[in-house]
Amino acid sequence: MKNTELSHVHEALGAKIVPFAGYNMPVSYEGVVAEHETVRSAVGVFDVSHMGEFLITGPNALALIQKVTSNDASKLEDGQAQYSCLPNADGGVIDDLIVYRLDAEKWLLVVNASNIEKDWNWIASLNDLDAEMKNVSEEYSLLAIQGPKAIDAMQSLTSVDLSTIKFYTFKVADFSGIEHVIISATGYTGSGGFEIYCKNSDVEQVWNKVLEAGADFGIKPIGLAARDTLRLEMGYCLYGNDIDDTTSPLEAGLGWITKFTKKFTNSENLKKQKEDGIRRKLVAFELKERGIPRQGYEILDYEGNEVGNVTSGTMAPSVKKGIGMGYVTKELSAPGTEIFIQIRKNKVPATVVKLPFYKG
Repeated sequence: MKNTELSHVHEALGAKIVPFAGYNMPVSYEGVVAEHETVRSAVGVFDVSHMGEFLITGPNALALIQKVTSNDASKLEDGQAQYSCLPNADGGVIDDLIVYRLDAEKWLLVVNASNIEKDWNWIASLNDLDAEMKNVSEEYSLLAIQGPKAIDAMQSLTSVDLSTIKFYTFKVADFSGIEHVIISATGYTGSGGFEIYCKNSDVEQVWNKVLEAGADFGIKPIGLAARDTLRLEMGYCLYGNDIDDTTSPLEAGLGWITKFTKKFTNSENLKKQKEDGIRRKLVAFELKERGIPRQGYEILDYEGNEVGNVTSGTMAPSVKKGIGMGYVTKELSAPGTEIFIQIRKNKVPATVVKLPFYKG
């Protein structure tokens, strides 16, 4: 297992450390519910340095990104970011990622930790355009500072007016006494905030300054368990759970990042799938009775027939009920449809709902 540059800091803080995507990562500090509520009401900081970063540069950098990603990166201007995915040749998803345009010939791709090698090999195999590729995953650290008080808590650490960095835009600027840091208004919690990309050698200073500056705003370190409950309340897909090599982006509700205004990997087949109509769909549901829907639990129709499985599920701290997502037949995908979740010996009734679960 690899460590992040801050692993010793998490241990000193008493974090519960677990193996995750090849790294020793802090799953919780004081408990998932308390940490979840800190992010929803104030501000928290996550070490997510296990994520992967690829630099794609040169005159053909955009052409390669357009070829391998489903969204239309040509729409981006300098300082803008975009959620996208890497379709495979069989209709599934290799990974979801964020594309950052640093300038016309310099792009940053941020990918999931568990898929770094897979993503790199896939993109490289399609790079017949002589775009320059550099895997900088081992050189950079990533902190997510998330919550409604993030702007006020962090403003003292930078000369940039943080309120001017709009959702899915970023600035390369000074932060915590370090120059050339990426300050990105992104994150996977639904409560606002920033993601900070810096060199490994600088991240401990950044972490300490962030906790110091945020002290009066109630900042706390947050683990991956709360990151999961926060993202699920928003209905954000988690790779390996809700999307994988066998799930179409259209089935997963990611049609909004699948743009047929350009050609990309398997775009013709995905376009035909859109025209013909999908047969199954990722839906969100809320339990009508007590219970916690776990990944892998069967989803049943009214007659008790298995129609799918739970891909993500939890007891949602902000919503105060059992929530989840899973693939069902198209006929059962409309909001308001009643389904059942097999929880041990009980068939617990649930209702298909519109996302997000947490309305803020």
